[in-house]
Amino acid sequence: MTSTTTTTATTSTSRIGTAPPPRRHTAYVRGDTRCRTTQTQAGDTTIDNVDRQLIDLLLANGRASYAELARQVGLSSPAVHERVGKLEAAGVITGYRAVVDPAALGLDVTALVSVIESDAVHDTGVEEGLRALPEVQSCWRVAGSEGYVLKVRVTDIPALEATIGALNRIRGVARTRTTVVLSTKWEGRHG
Repeated sequence: MTSTTTTTATTSTSRIGTAPPPRRHTAYVRGDTRCRTTQTQAGDTTIDNVDRQLIDLLLANGRASYAELARQVGLSSPAVHERVGKLEAAGVITGYRAVVDPAALGLDVTALVSVIESDAVHDTGVEEGLRALPEVQSCWRVAGSEGYVLKVRVTDIPALEATIGALNRIRGVARTRTTVVLSTKWEGRHG
């Protein structure tokens, strides 16, 4: 028993001291129990397979209790609470949201709108104009001929037409290209 305690203390000390840099893995297989670590872009946070499991569980159910998460990853509730807190502090977990059925809110039409910016205008405030439209639910800056791709949700086709008109009136927008979504098979990876 003494050698186990000594080994544990030595292992803990080596983690605090000059530990080797974490191994980087490009692939993660859900449910993989081998110990893997990843250096995140959020800083020096090391993410191992237990952190990945916690992230997967929270993506599937952001309201899961620490006790439920602990049961599923095989740790105590305080250990899970500490790990989740570290992931939040490091900016890996950035928030928790309610997922709402758009149809229940009367938002029956979803469209993806590509925004092509004008070459003649620099520093136009396009993003501020896009952010001001409540119909724009998501906005991605993209490479290619378009500058932005937007997810727009509205009540009906006339509302979509009005939103496209509002988008085209934003200073710095040359034109838009719209794709109407016929059906949503899933939204978000865990949808």
